Amino acid sequence: MKLEATLFAGVALFFACVTVPYATYSEDPAGTAAVVIACLMAALVSFFLAVQHKRHGARPEDRRDGEIRERGGPLGLFPARSPWPAMTALGVALLGTGTVFGLWLFLIGTGVTGAAVCGFVFQYARSGH
Repeated sequence: MKLEATLFAGVALFFACVTVPYATYSEDPAGTAAVVIACLMAALVSFFLAVQHKRHGARPEDRRDGEIRERGGPLGLFPARSPWPAMTALGVALLGTGTVFGLWLFLIGTGVTGAAVCGFVFQYARSGH
């Protein structure tokens, strides 16, 4: 992950270098904010990947002597069925529609999205997984 962290650090550096002239010569505050946010997002990804590399070390695909069999084993936990992605999508759709049609629909979307996010967070808290 060190290579990926370096790559995203380069992207963040590029956006940081572009931000200064763009903010100086343009009169577009939205564009300036977009370039700054792009820089910060690339820096965040770079930081995350660097921390993961430091925490877990080099992956087999990062080493020249790495073998395919070293990456074997369980990849993670994948739930069979979960209603929470669909509920989250419904809640976000209601939030977006509520900004157009009224506060009442926005508040319903807030409730649905909040319940769905709580469902995501606590979906394995009660079960035997």
